[in-house]
Amino acid sequence: MSKYVDLFTTGLETLERAGITEARLDSRLLLEYVCGTDHSTLLAHPDMEVSDENKEKYLAMIDRRAAHEPVAYILGKWSFMGLDFNVNSDVLIPEQDTEILVEEALRNLEDTMRIMDLCTGSGCIALSLLNYSNDTKAVCTDISSKALDVARSNAAELGFSDRAEFIETDLFPTTEVGKFDIIVSNPPYIASSVIETLAPEVKDHEPRLALDGSEDGLVFYKRIIDRAPEFLYSSGYLLLEIGYDQAEAVVRMLEDKKVYHDIQVVKDLGGNDRVVSACFY
Repeated sequence: MSKYVDLFTTGLETLERAGITEARLDSRLLLEYVCGTDHSTLLAHPDMEVSDENKEKYLAMIDRRAAHEPVAYILGKWSFMGLDFNVNSDVLIPEQDTEILVEEALRNLEDTMRIMDLCTGSGCIALSLLNYSNDTKAVCTDISSKALDVARSNAAELGFSDRAEFIETDLFPTTEVGKFDIIVSNPPYIASSVIETLAPEVKDHEPRLALDGSEDGLVFYKRIIDRAPEFLYSSGYLLLEIGYDQAEAVVRMLEDKKVYHDIQVVKDLGGNDRVVSACFY
C-alpha cells in the first residue's frame, strides 16, 4: 500500500523530469482517474491508502505521459462542450478553442435543421450540436474509417445514433444526402512544413491525416468553399475553424466565390481568429 500524496509526488517528479509543462495537473488527473477520486482528495485525504494494483496502473500511466503521450489518449475520454467523448490516437483531441465553432453554429441552429460535419473525427462538433438542439440531424464525414468508429461509439453513448449518420469519404459524400442548413468543419489546416515544429504531444501522437493541410494549410478550405453550395439550402451557413493567421486568406476565398455573404471572423478566448462563418445566397 502507498499513500495517495506520496504517489502523487512520485508522479509529479517523474513528469517534471520529463519536461511536461502541466506536470502537476496531469499527475493529479491520472491519479484521480485510477483511484476514482476527485480534485479535493489530495488536500482532504492525502494519507489515503492506494492499493498496489492501482499504484502499478498509475505509474504505468505516468510513464506514458512522461513519453509525451497526451493525457486524453491515456484516459481514453475527454470533455468538450460539457460532454465526455471517447478519444484515441485515431482522432484529434477536442480542444476548447473548437467550442467557439460549436457556439457560433448554435447561434444559427434551429430545431429540426440538418447539419453536415466534414472531417468529423471524434464527432464532437456534430454531436454537441445535436445535444443542444431538438430534432436536428447530422451527416458526419471523414476519410478515416477508424475515426468514424470512434465517432459512432460517441453517438451511441450519447444516445444520438438515430440522429447522426456517418459516411467514409474524402470531404463531401458521393451519394445523395440532400441539402443542409449548416455545414461545419474543423479541417486539417496546419502547413506540412510546420508540423515537425509542434509539441511532441501533437506531432508524435495525434493523427497526421487530421493535421496536415498541405503546403500552405489552405487546401481543404478551398475544396470546402468550392463545393459547399451544392449541399447548402439558400440562406444556409458554412462555418470553418481556422488557424490564427488564416482569416484573411479564407475570407478572400469566400468573397471570390461570389455566392456567400455576411462573412464574419470570430475570435477565440485568447483573442486569435478562430472561426470564419458565411451565409450562402
